Amino acid sequence: MANKMKTRKAATKRMTLTGTGKIKRRRAGLTHLQTKRSSRTQSRNNNAAQGVAKSDYKEASRMMPNG
Repeated sequence: MANKMKTRKAATKRMTLTGTGKIKRRRAGLTHLQTKRSSRTQSRNNNAAQGVAKSDYKEASRMMPNG
């Protein structure tokens, strides 16, 4: 009897699957202490969503088998 694949809950809290099947993550270090940064840097950091790098994609998809 095959074991059920389990999702790593820490991964699902940090990453989401897009409609096309890519894995989207949030960039680190942008949750607080933004006041010391320039407004230009802050506006650049507003859209903090990024795709997972090719080198990490295999491991990330293994942690989230069911999305």
